[in-house]
Amino acid sequence: MQPLRIPTGLHLGRTARAVSRAFDDALDQAGGSLPVWLILLNLKTGRPGNQRELAAAVGVRDATLTHHLNAMDARGLVTRRRDTANRRVHVVELTEEGEAAFLRLRDAAMDFDRRLNAGLSDAERDTLDALLSRLAANVGDAPADDDATPPWPGSAGHGGEPAPH
Repeated sequence: MQPLRIPTGLHLGRTARAVSRAFDDALDQAGGSLPVWLILLNLKTGRPGNQRELAAAVGVRDATLTHHLNAMDARGLVTRRRDTANRRVHVVELTEEGEAAFLRLRDAAMDFDRRLNAGLSDAERDTLDALLSRLAANVGDAPADDDATPPWPGSAGHGGEPAPH
């Protein structure tokens, strides 16, 4: 009789929560959060052209993005203005403080990624990536091809920078 195994979904869920909590802590220590990091990352890479595109890139609803942008605007990280060509569209841009926050959070994300992958070879990381993709595909949630291109939608993940975790 084989020993009982922890179901893969349970093991993966526990691991994901532990990694997510640790990443949140790393970003918090750098003065940010995952939503702030993803917003700054997407703005820095210049992908989204307006708030609606930014919400889609970050993987949140427009109202949730507005909530985060209000807080980021109050902290002096971003500015918002109406697009002169289309007054219904808000253009979001980084301020100098936003640039500085981006650099702090980028460094925290890179340090976390190094810590998370400590002791893993490139081949092991490739295998892990392939296995995680296969698990997502097995439940009908295969990532789109462009999800591998920085800055990873919804997790974003950055123009040439390593994954946030």
